[in-house]
Amino acid sequence: MKTVRLTMAQALIRFLENQYLAWDDHEEPFVAGIFMVPGHGNVVGLGQAIAQEARRMKIYHGKNEQGMAHAAIAFAKQKKRKQIMAATSSVGPGAANMVTACGTATANNIPLLVLPGDTFASRQPDPVLQQVEMAHSAGISTNDAFRAVCRYFDRIERPEQVMTALLNAMRILTDPADTGAVCLALPQDVEGEAYDYPVSFLERRVHRLQRRPPEKEAVVLAARRVREAKKPLLICGGGVRYSEAHAAFASFAERFNIPFGETQAGKSALVWDHPLNLGGIGVTGTLPANVLAREADLIIGVGTRYTDFTTASKWLFNEHAKFLNINVSPFQAGKLDAFPLIADARKGLEALENALGDYKSGYTDEIARAKSDWDTELNRLDGMVYDETNPPLINDRNADSAGQFALDLNTALTQTAALGAFNRLIPEDAVVIGSSGSLPGDMQRMWRPFTPDSYNMEYGYSCMGYEVSGALGQKLAVDSKEVYSMVGDGSFVMLHSELLTAVQEKLKINICLFDNAGFGCINNLQVGQGNDSLCTELRYRTETGRHDGSFLAVDYAKIAEGYGCKAYTIRTLEELEAAVKDALTVKGRPVLFDLKVLPKTMTDGYASWWRVGSAEVSQNPRNQTAWQEHLDHIKDAKAY
Repeated sequence: MKTVRLTMAQALIRFLENQYLAWDDHEEPFVAGIFMVPGHGNVVGLGQAIAQEARRMKIYHGKNEQGMAHAAIAFAKQKKRKQIMAATSSVGPGAANMVTACGTATANNIPLLVLPGDTFASRQPDPVLQQVEMAHSAGISTNDAFRAVCRYFDRIERPEQVMTALLNAMRILTDPADTGAVCLALPQDVEGEAYDYPVSFLERRVHRLQRRPPEKEAVVLAARRVREAKKPLLICGGGVRYSEAHAAFASFAERFNIPFGETQAGKSALVWDHPLNLGGIGVTGTLPANVLAREADLIIGVGTRYTDFTTASKWLFNEHAKFLNINVSPFQAGKLDAFPLIADARKGLEALENALGDYKSGYTDEIARAKSDWDTELNRLDGMVYDETNPPLINDRNADSAGQFALDLNTALTQTAALGAFNRLIPEDAVVIGSSGSLPGDMQRMWRPFTPDSYNMEYGYSCMGYEVSGALGQKLAVDSKEVYSMVGDGSFVMLHSELLTAVQEKLKINICLFDNAGFGCINNLQVGQGNDSLCTELRYRTETGRHDGSFLAVDYAKIAEGYGCKAYTIRTLEELEAAVKDALTVKGRPVLFDLKVLPKTMTDGYASWWRVGSAEVSQNPRNQTAWQEHLDHIKDAKAY
C-alpha cells in the first residue's frame, strides 16, 4: 500500500481539498473554503497545514467564532446544501462560541463542519490555557458541549483516527435526511503528530447526492388520501428548495388546483405572485394562508419539519384535517400522525402527480378572492404613515412607545413602509437574509420575491446575530448579486463582527438596520401577555429605578463608517429612496442603512396563535386574561 507521511492536520486539509459532490448532471468541490480565528489551539498545527495544503479552498479571517460559523451556514443554505465552508477556532472560549452556530445549523438541517482546537490528548501539560477542568473526569473539555448540538461529534486523539472521523463527517454533511453540524475536535498535540496515511484515502473522492424514490405502495396509499380530500392545502418547506423541486412543486399545485402556504425556509421556491401562492403560513403567516389552512381537510407538507410557527403551535388546522408528508427524513415525515411518503421532494411529488391522474380539488374562487384581499392589505402596510394625532399602529399594545420614540429620535418612519420600499427599490434578482425579531414576521408576510431562491430566513433557531454574519456568507455564495440583510438594532448590537470581515474582503453587503430602540417583538410578547415592559426597550434609567426614561439615540451609521462602510441615516421614505439608489453605485465595501423606525409599526398576527407558556397564577388581572386565552386555544390544538 502506497503511503505518505503527513501530520494529522495536513492529512485533514488534503482530504477536504479532494472532496466533491455530484447530483443530477452536476459535480462541484464540496468544501469551498475555511473560516478561521487563529489561536493557540489551531494556529500551529492546523494553521501550518492550511498554509501548506490548501490550494483550491479559500481562507477567510473571521472576527468572531460564532459569526464566521454563521457565515458558513448562510453560504451552505444559499448553495442549497450542495457546497459548504468549514470553520476552525482555538480551544476554550473560541470553541464554545461555535456551539451556538452548530445549534443553528442542526436546527435548520444545514451542513456545517467545525474544527475546534482541543486540550492535549497526552494530558501532560494539563491544565493548559483555557482548559475547563472537571474533577470527575479528565477526559472532558469545552468541546463536549458540541455533542448536544451536532449530528456527529468526534475527538481525534490519535492521528490515524482522523480517517474514519472524516468519512463519518462526510456521510452526515452530504445526507439530505440527517445533515446538520459536524464537530471534529482536534487536540493541539495530535494536530502536529505524523502518520503514514494511505495515498488512496487522500485522493479525489466523489460523494453522490442520492434522490430517494418513494416506495410504490406508499405512493398508491398517498394518492388515495389525496383523492379523498376536497380542499387540500400544500405547505412548501425548505426541502422543496434544497432538492430543487421548484418545477415539480409548481406542476403539482397547478395540475390539481391546490393552493400552498410557505414556511420561512420554503419561501421563494416560487415567486410571490404565483396564482396559488398564499404566502407565509402560521404564526408569521398571511391571512389567506391561515384561513384556508383552518378550512383544509388535507395538509400536504413537502419538505417541512412543522415547527410551532408553521402550525401555530398545532392550533392552526381543524380537528378533522388529515396529513400527508413528503420528506426524505422518516423522522420528519411521520409528524402530526401523517401518512409518510418518504422520498426526495422532487421524486415524491413527481410520483404522486403521476398516480393522481385527473384529480382536481374542490376549490372555486376562494383562492383568487383571498389573494385579492391580501393584496389590498399589502398596499395598506406599504403605505403606512404615522400621524401622532391618529397613529395607525398595527400593534397598539404599549402604544405610548411610538409617540415617545418619535419625539426622542425625530422620526415618523414606519417599519412596514420601510420594508415595502426596500422590496420595491432593490434589484429584482437581489437576495435578502434575516433571522430574528419582528422582521421575520414582516418579511414572511410582506416580502415579495421576484426570483426563485432569493429569500434566506434562518428561523429554525432564530439566532440573534446571524443576520450580518449570514449576509457575508450569502454574498460569497451569490457573488455579483446584491445582498440585503434585514436586522433589528438589538440583533445588530449582539453580533456584527463579520461586518469588518466584509470590509477586509472588499465585499458589498447591504445592512438594513431597523432601529426601534429595543427588542420589539419580545416587547410585544411581554406586554401582550399582560406584563409591563421589562428590559425590552433601550431607555435610560431614571430616578424611579426603572428604564422608563427617553429612548437611547444611537448613531449606528457612525459605527459602520468607523469600520469603513458607506452609511446612511434615514428618517423618511424620501431619504430611504435616495439612499437605496445611491447605494447601488457603491462598489467593494459594505453599506449600512440606519433606519429610525417607530416601535409598534410592524405587522401583527393574522388568524394565528403562538403558545408561549403563559402564567397560570398571577395577581395581575391582565396575566389572568392571557391565561384564559391560552386555555381557549389549547383545547383546539392537536395533542401530538
